[in-house]
Amino acid sequence: MTNKLLSPFIALCTVGFFARMSYAMARTPILPLFALYLGAKPEAIGFVVGASTITGIFFKLPAGTLSDIYGRHKMLLISILVFALTPFAYYLITNYWQLVGIRFFHGLATSIYGPVSMAMIADTAGGQKGERLSWFSSITIIGNLVGAPLGGYILQYLDKNGGYTLAHFHIAYGICGLFGLTSLVFTLKLFFSGTMETRQNKISLIDTCRKFSKGIKEVMSDYRVIITSNMEGIQNLSVGALEAFLPVYAVTVAGLSAFQSGILWGAQIVTTILSKPIMGKISDRYGRKPIIFFGMWVCAVPFACIPLTHNFYLLLSLASVFGVGEAFVTSSSAAMVAEFCKEQHYGAAMGTFGSIFDIGHASGPILAGFLLAHMSYLSSFSIIAILLILASFIFMFTVSERKVTILKSGGIT
Repeated sequence: MTNKLLSPFIALCTVGFFARMSYAMARTPILPLFALYLGAKPEAIGFVVGASTITGIFFKLPAGTLSDIYGRHKMLLISILVFALTPFAYYLITNYWQLVGIRFFHGLATSIYGPVSMAMIADTAGGQKGERLSWFSSITIIGNLVGAPLGGYILQYLDKNGGYTLAHFHIAYGICGLFGLTSLVFTLKLFFSGTMETRQNKISLIDTCRKFSKGIKEVMSDYRVIITSNMEGIQNLSVGALEAFLPVYAVTVAGLSAFQSGILWGAQIVTTILSKPIMGKISDRYGRKPIIFFGMWVCAVPFACIPLTHNFYLLLSLASVFGVGEAFVTSSSAAMVAEFCKEQHYGAAMGTFGSIFDIGHASGPILAGFLLAHMSYLSSFSIIAILLILASFIFMFTVSERKVTILKSGGIT
């Protein structure tokens, strides 16, 4: 790995860390508390929190495809500008509906950034796509992991009189903006580093539409891309369900404390972070398909077993094993999707992947909530586990993995 390739990769990881930390701070727990302060009811709070995910469902594919046409750096810069400047727009919020609008706009940051950054890495990773994409993902997850509790600590530190004020939220969002501006500094360094490939600067609207539709058509018509992306989507469905209802189960059924329920979720995240780079490197060497298949099972089994115990340490072990299974799937699926595509369509491929990812994440809590309204935890969790297993067999019998020869790239675009 040469310094020419290493330096932009490190810069991109640094951008991802600060951008995701800023975004996580703005979302949890500051956002729901801000919505509550503005008078939002519980169902309205859920909608405002989910508004940014809805943005991702609709905009990730177009954003990734446009990066294929106009270049990665331009689209990356747009996304980081949204990361850096939008937190200061929360200063203008005076009611709940304005907050919904800001959240929908703020979601453009991750909608553009996600597929574009992954395509940038795929452009230069060569035969190390699994390892590099996994390292990048782990670092951004760490940003999320740091951002959320930091936001909570800031509000707790500011709240000295037993109640939040508008000024408290303004200060918190101002700090979010400072982290976003930090990511912008590293993005500008990357933008002006001279490592990006020069793309066509002037292109007509007709040519843009033609290339846009061609890229989407070629990616969407490849069933391997769709099925492999769905492995991530269905696995992320189980993540969303666990994120929403593992704390509820731990507190209301298992009789654990809120702090212990937080540790359970934290254990899942930590094992995912630690396992991803290792599994990505293994998938680069031995292939993606068996790791994805096995990973779906490693997620399904502990997920189904969670309602069978009330013991904290057993639940901790199950959550940790689930995190390893998540690393199996996520370390290989994005890399496999990239390998199925022509290099000039990496953005469209990552956009498709990201949209399906968001659909899965948004569907998980909804599906789990519907099931739990009509049946027990054991039955509900078992049904979701069965979905994972069925999906793994569909993937195994319909998608063939092939080794590809990666041509040397001219740099991150």
